[in-house]
Amino acid sequence: MAEIAVQPGRPSAGRTAQRRRTRRAIVEATSRLLAAGGDPSINEIAAAADVSRRTIYTYFPTLDQLLLDATVGAMNIDVEAAIDASGEPDARARIARLVAALSDGMADSLPLGRKLIRLTVDAPPADDGPRRGYRRIDWIEQALEPIRPRLGADRFERLVSALAVVIGWEAFIVLFDVRGLSADQARETLTGAAITLVDAALAQAGTGTDSDSPN
Repeated sequence: MAEIAVQPGRPSAGRTAQRRRTRRAIVEATSRLLAAGGDPSINEIAAAADVSRRTIYTYFPTLDQLLLDATVGAMNIDVEAAIDASGEPDARARIARLVAALSDGMADSLPLGRKLIRLTVDAPPADDGPRRGYRRIDWIEQALEPIRPRLGADRFERLVSALAVVIGWEAFIVLFDVRGLSADQARETLTGAAITLVDAALAQAGTGTDSDSPN
């Protein structure tokens, strides 16, 4: 299996991390306002997140998209705990726990996920950086943290990108809609695919290979 090349011209790691922190602050502020029973406006969210209205619209073209993202985020608050629940340093086990945690909440979150995907697809092109999925990337990085030193920076980033394809709403939608799988079958399939990617990256790191894996 060929490794996924790093796309040229992508934002620096530091800038990407800053954008994710800003986006997270906006979503978390929105979640707090929603949890308090409010129907927050852009001005209220901007004040709570300590950012400008312009900054919010940079990340969320519409208020509906932001409110939906915050609602979905509130449903996934236990994912990080699930990844670390075993206390194992084994990245394969941690990735399996991530897929299981997402699968367990899929019945509730997938309808909202479909709406969020549709809003993202229909939104104007972003200036730079991802339009969504920062939580997914954080979870994947958390699960892979024990093997980050073994992989090195570039290989680690390629593995995160590859896993983002098989972990999340889009992958479940394909297996439900295109393959007609049950939730349990989809979880088993995606867990196997994710672990295969982890094993391939580790094999490449062990042999110093940057092209094809031995799998």
